Order: sequence, then structure tokens, then C-alpha cells
Amino acid sequence: MPGVPRLNDPNVLVGFDTADDAGVYRLSQECALVQTVDFFTPIVDDPATYGRIAAANALSDVYAMGGRPISALSILCYPAKGDLDDLREILAGGAEKMIEAGCALIGGHSVGDDEIKFGYAVTGVVHPDRIWTNAGARPGDVLVLTKPIGTGVIATALKRGIASDGHVEASIESMSRLNRIEAEVHGCTDITGFGLMGHAREMALASGVTLEIDAAALEFLPGALEYSAAGARPGGLKNNREFASSAVKIEGDLDEALEALLYDPQTSGGLLLSQAPEKASGRVIGRVRERGEAPVVVRARG
Repeated sequence: MPGVPRLNDPNVLVGFDTADDAGVYRLSQECALVQTVDFFTPIVDDPATYGRIAAANALSDVYAMGGRPISALSILCYPAKGDLDDLREILAGGAEKMIEAGCALIGGHSVGDDEIKFGYAVTGVVHPDRIWTNAGARPGDVLVLTKPIGTGVIATALKRGIASDGHVEASIESMSRLNRIEAEVHGCTDITGFGLMGHAREMALASGVTLEIDAAALEFLPGALEYSAAGARPGGLKNNREFASSAVKIEGDLDEALEALLYDPQTSGGLLLSQAPEKASGRVIGRVRERGEAPVVVRARG
């Protein structure tokens, strides 16, 4: 962030220079802290489900750095005259997911606000020599994506009343699933608000490589392509395209509804991993090559 003053501390192993998922601060030769914070407004109607998704989303940044979450502080904005039963459900849903992650909830802070917002500041630990960053992608690696794409358009379709119950349930299951993974990884980022192309752009620029993505290998949530074609696209999708498309080269004829989903803002999306081919730990969607004409290349289906 140009113009933002900061302390020059050699123990800051990962800061905000490469737009990574979390900060990392070295405590000793064997241990470093991973620190992150994330919160957002409700994207589903059920309070407990909202809490679970908010927790999984906040925890994801620690997993994306190769860390293990150990403690969390809740962040809550809630109407002064809001329903207290709903509030209890939100907190309980988030606490369930923290317990699943083995992460101790040790406090938090709340303020009165007419618009509900909820999330967590999460602290994790990682060995200083085993940090995953978005700057670690290497030419010759394969790209693995651990969750399907489409939460943004499905949430928009739900607001418009055109989403089927089954499609919404599949999206909720994906958003609620922890990104905890045991793998040998060179580079990593989680796919959230900037969409696949936005976060791929950050990884490519930080690593000095080109990410080549095979559109035919991408997995989308059930209904996502249908709703994208119907125009159920969140405002963030347009913003993401304006931000990232100059760094993306499309090779071949790409279906317009599919191309839009490349920029779909995800809530609690999957991890984008750069791994040696023999270590690939999930669905391979492309490869890493030496920096070419564009940071990100998408090869169209067929």
C-alpha cells in the first residue's frame, strides 16, 4: 500500500506487499504467527449457517498460508434492537466451526449497527520455513483448485428468487467446508472476493510467472452457469472484471456465461495451489509457466 507508514521489522515474514492472504510474524526460529481478519454481511437467511460460513471464511486465510489456527476473536455489528435468538444462532454456528478447526474462541468485540456484520480475527502458527505464500508458484507446477466456483452468482440468484433449493444447499455446503489440507505446496492463495482471476493475477504477479488455466478443467457449483447466463451476477463480479481483466488473456472462444464466472466473487472459496505435478492433491485446472505476454492465460474449452 503506497504511502502507508510501517515499521521496518525483520520478523515480518509476510506483510501486505504482495496482497497475500494473511500476515506472518516470526516469534522464534521454530514458530511464526499467522494473523488475519475477515467479516461480512449475511449471504444466507439462516443465522447459524451464516455463522458457520463466516467462521470457515476467516479460518481459510490461515490455511492458505500453511498455518494451523489456534485462537480467534469474534467481530460483530448488530442492531441494538435486533432479535437476540438470531444473534445466539449466529454465534453458535461460528463457534461450531471453530471447534471443528480446533481453534479456541477467546473473546471478541461488538458494536451497535443497523446492518449486521460478523466474522473473526484469527491467529495461527506455522514454521517459518514452511509458509505458503502467493509468491511461491514455480514454472512446471500444476494448479489445483480445491472447491468449485459460483457462490456469488448463486447468492444473487437466491436474492432474485430464481435459485433452486438444491443449488443453494450445494453452495452452502461448499462455503461451510474448511480449507484444511495436508499437502506439499509451493504457492497458495484462497479464492474469495476478487474471484478466480483476481487472485490468480495476484499470485502470478507476486511469483513472476504466468498461470495457464484450462477452462474445460474448471468445476462450477450446480446451477452457477445457468444463473450466470440468466444475468444473476453480483456487482462485485463487474468490479473484479474491471480490475483484473487487463492481466488476463483468453485463448479461443470462451462461453460468455463461463467467462463471467471467472470473476465471480467467492465467499469461503477454495484454495488455489501451485504444486509439483507428482504432489497434486486435488483437481488440476492448469499449470505454471515462465512469465509470458500476460500474467494469466485462460484456454477455452475445446
